[in-house]
Amino acid sequence: MPYQASRRSLLSAAAVAAVTAAGATASALPRRATGPPYGPGSGPVAGEEARRALARMSLEEKVGQLFVSRVYGHVATGPDPADADTFQAELGVRSAAELIARYHLGGVIYFGWAGNIRHPRQVAELSNALQRAARDSGAGIPLLLSTDQEHGAVTRIGKPVTLLPGAMALGAAADAEDALRAARISGAELAALGIRQDYAPVADVNVNPANPVIGVRSFGADPRAVAELVAAQVRGYQGAGVAATVKHFPGHGDTDTDSHVGLPVMRHTRAEWEELDEPPFRAAVEAGVDAVMTAHIVFAALDPAGDPATLSHPIVTGILRQRLGFAGVVITDSLGMAGVRQKYGDDRVPVLALKAGCDQLLNPPDLGLAYRSVLAAVRSGELTGARVDESVLRILELKSRRGLFGDPLVAPERVAATVGTPEHLSAAEEVAAGTTTLLANTQGLLPLDPVRYPKLLVTGADPDSPTGTTGPPTAVLARELGALGFTAAALPPARAVAAAPDHDVVLVCTYNVPQGASTQYDLVRDLVAAGARVVTLALRNPYDPARLPPVAAALASYSWGDGDLRAAARVVAGAHRPSGRLPVPVPGRWPLGHGLTY
Repeated sequence: MPYQASRRSLLSAAAVAAVTAAGATASALPRRATGPPYGPGSGPVAGEEARRALARMSLEEKVGQLFVSRVYGHVATGPDPADADTFQAELGVRSAAELIARYHLGGVIYFGWAGNIRHPRQVAELSNALQRAARDSGAGIPLLLSTDQEHGAVTRIGKPVTLLPGAMALGAAADAEDALRAARISGAELAALGIRQDYAPVADVNVNPANPVIGVRSFGADPRAVAELVAAQVRGYQGAGVAATVKHFPGHGDTDTDSHVGLPVMRHTRAEWEELDEPPFRAAVEAGVDAVMTAHIVFAALDPAGDPATLSHPIVTGILRQRLGFAGVVITDSLGMAGVRQKYGDDRVPVLALKAGCDQLLNPPDLGLAYRSVLAAVRSGELTGARVDESVLRILELKSRRGLFGDPLVAPERVAATVGTPEHLSAAEEVAAGTTTLLANTQGLLPLDPVRYPKLLVTGADPDSPTGTTGPPTAVLARELGALGFTAAALPPARAVAAAPDHDVVLVCTYNVPQGASTQYDLVRDLVAAGARVVTLALRNPYDPARLPPVAAALASYSWGDGDLRAAARVVAGAHRPSGRLPVPVPGRWPLGHGLTY
């Protein structure tokens, strides 16, 4: 059945048909990565080790293994009074070590906002301290430490960790070998910090320009291309010893509600799901992915009950387990998100997630309540002991497969030998070089000649930079263009129009330009009206140029980290030829695979 655009999708039916056509252009498909799958295939050693651990655990310890919780502060014992107060208010304890001992936690997730991340050696030391706390409590089961290091728009750990292009930038490069290399580098650095599960890559196929939560976190709109890149990154992460976690099953790409704040509804038919949303998840399973994260979305064609997918037995067990044959760990998205809390209370959500077929319960808002609710469900018979054992065994097998039972500790003094090395930084520059897309060059202005156009003005949007970058995007671009022989200055939009006549070219950074009237539209309009030669650079979603007045040239970088901006600056200056191709169509302007070069 041919895909028809849903009412909530802003893509035309013709555009989406082009995305999913069997004869998609070669430029839209990545070059295939090679290498062995590093799968969950639980071998006899991992299975036996896990079964021995399970046999010595109490019910309380088993239930604790199901939970992955946040902690506060940068050390396990929590000497910072502010951290201790937050712990006490939210989690009922005063340190991470107490939390692990009380609830027999199976895992911990790191966040910058929780104070967990200061610098790489500190993260490694925190990981060791948490592992020692787990070793010294209960059954002594090692923790699975995790984070969301997608790169690009979602980057939890910044410099000096190597920062790599995000998913849509890799989709623009369309090179699965580069995607694999990026994941292998990231995985090696995470493993050096003691983090052995990454909630990446994103397997959602983004076919809705209005999607507020996925966008550039997706590799693109072509399910075949997304599948290639997802499989490559699974191999890269797991080849480096880190469990990859593809998300958000069964697919979050055609939503216009953010599941952090509401409950999105997917209106694809079952046939449309099979054509658009399923292929990347199937490819991940075939590549041997360790874990799959569920989405807090209603998908009526897959389950008419109206429950979010995280709580849906037909979706988690019927489709993911039985149809796709996935035998690894299923983890929920955060249980603190609004999408999973609207229909049921926080006491019921973890129980229903387990009944649906999930294994790991991620970051419940009230860990004590969630833990007690699961215990009560087992003791009442609503959940059987066998059902709990099934999930715990999968989690233990994953820990065994990733070597945590042997020695979960890392060497903090050796972090610098792996993290942010010259080799990794050089590889990141090489990967980023292929991502910038030249969308329009109507006046032949690019590449800029520093002799003919020596004075550049950089202005426009300055979103918060990805963690650990060196400054606002306009300042970084001005610095990089200065290094390439131009006289470049960064000015805020309020001063840019008046300053434009004193500059040869104005480079305007844009960030998620809305449809209709906006301050970003007004800025570009006023600069063009003043006679400025204007080049725009879409820092995030590449739909921006279609929502702005025509300009001399338009580029897309898909992210705004230092490496992404350096690559864009080199394209502007002609130091590197643009080679990126649109991984999503821009409605009304450019098709999938569009991209100009010099």
